[in-house]
Amino acid sequence: MTHSNGNQCTEQAIEARYQNSFARSAGYLPPDRAVVHAWLDELGGYVERQQTQGAIVRHNSVAELARLIDRDPVVRMYVSLMIEQALESWKGRVRDIPGLLDHLDAIVTWAPRYTDKIHFPMSALFVDMMYTPAGEVIFRNRDLNRALVGILREWCTYLDSPASREVLTTDQWLSADARKELKLDDFEVDFTQPYGGLASFNDFFHREVRPGKRPVAGSTDPKVIVAPNDGRVVKIQGNVRRTDEFWVKGQRYSLYDMLDGSDLTDGFVGGDVYQSFLSGGDYHRWHTPVSGTVISARVVEGLTFTELESAGHDEDAGVQSQIYEASVNARALIFVKSPDPVGIVCVMPIGITEISSLTIGVTPGQHVDKGDELGYFSYGGSSMVLVFQPGAVAAFDVPDNTTGDMEKGQWCAVNSQIAHTR
Repeated sequence: MTHSNGNQCTEQAIEARYQNSFARSAGYLPPDRAVVHAWLDELGGYVERQQTQGAIVRHNSVAELARLIDRDPVVRMYVSLMIEQALESWKGRVRDIPGLLDHLDAIVTWAPRYTDKIHFPMSALFVDMMYTPAGEVIFRNRDLNRALVGILREWCTYLDSPASREVLTTDQWLSADARKELKLDDFEVDFTQPYGGLASFNDFFHREVRPGKRPVAGSTDPKVIVAPNDGRVVKIQGNVRRTDEFWVKGQRYSLYDMLDGSDLTDGFVGGDVYQSFLSGGDYHRWHTPVSGTVISARVVEGLTFTELESAGHDEDAGVQSQIYEASVNARALIFVKSPDPVGIVCVMPIGITEISSLTIGVTPGQHVDKGDELGYFSYGGSSMVLVFQPGAVAAFDVPDNTTGDMEKGQWCAVNSQIAHTR
């Protein structure tokens, strides 16, 4: 069995793809894939015990995926092949479609613990499968993707519920180690209250910053453009084209695809793109980089578990996948019209892996001041893009990441200065 690019479906090929992946590069999954397999063995053992006891609960979203697989022979064929091909490199516990569905049922009511080796269960479950030849095809299938988004949303509903805060304890996410690593003293977490005074796990994940901890740079200077989020610089690119081959190596942004065919696309041709990614511990709310009026705000349905194909080990693969995902993944498009010379800016939060929930908090016609909140991500991996019209940016004040390594990009705090106008 071969990949379309000629790679063999072998342990070596999948390991190379894993090391190139966004999830590994961004720190959502560990460098050692054996840790993922060990965690999946634990999950598989739990699922098998539930199967033996007849205790599997088929959740609505998983049942919908089962119906899709049952009625669509092409989806069923590729999902079956994907599982078989993944078993060629690792003899895991998911050996057939019913087993896959049972694993997904277990995840829908699972809240990650700080001490867990894996915090992103669907990324771990799919990581070997999505790099197989069949997986590369089926994870780009729109019907399958809609079903997976349904599962992610049902999981998100659980993470929004009080039941999920059982992990918000002093031996887990409120521990001394977590408090230091995640800089929790910067956020609205009350360590004197049960569960940190938070309503759910997602309430913890998109926790708000304490006043004064992320001051707005140049709050009275319209020439200063600020970061919309916490995160590391992935890529800064000028003279962006209307359409381009975002699926090939070369780090190309394709405006028409990114902006989902918006009538505003042509106004950005020749402009600049700034992209960053958020780690799991970063602040996951988005803010406006400029003052102005919101002229459009919507969520685009897109893919979730798919990455740009790469041959062997490629140090640029993580960055390339980020650019690819800007054109195909679930994302929000928020257009803010600012006075000249900035003009219209598109703020584009992108959902990756577990992320499918992008909550927009502004409406068309609303005025926003630089640094005001626009919305937030719920739990999962994520990226952020700003698209500027030509001539809007005189210069960027943070360095482009030319290393090809996402983890080596400069980290920028939300509301810090990243660029300026003339």
